[in-house]
Amino acid sequence: MAHIPYGYRTEQGKAVVVEDQVAQIRKIYEGYLSGLGLTVAAAEAGLKMTHSEVKRILANRYYIGDDYYPAIIDQETYDKAQDERVRRAEKLGRLDRAKEAEEKSVPTRFRMGKIKESFSDPFEQAAYVYSLIERKG
Repeated sequence: MAHIPYGYRTEQGKAVVVEDQVAQIRKIYEGYLSGLGLTVAAAEAGLKMTHSEVKRILANRYYIGDDYYPAIIDQETYDKAQDERVRRAEKLGRLDRAKEAEEKSVPTRFRMGKIKESFSDPFEQAAYVYSLIERKG
């Protein structure tokens, strides 16, 4: 069973809003945009949540609605919250935390030198033969 975000429940295979939770979600956005911290905004909305739980609510695109989830907040409010989140992170010097993934290349061509030695121990022979493999290109 898939997780359904806070503020919704499933009825007959469709997501519907839970009105009292919708009010709390809107209050979290409102509080955050008025300058409150994440956990303080949640507390003002009547919820005891961790920093990461509130951040997850603010970043959840389902709240602006899609084919399955009805909208709880409008696009403008969502965008303002994302801009505010980035602004605060920048002010605190936290934007450098997200690092771009380094491009990795997987070698696909190899060359193996001539086998010049022979060992009676098969493990020693295998280690020697593997040591002859070189990456090409």
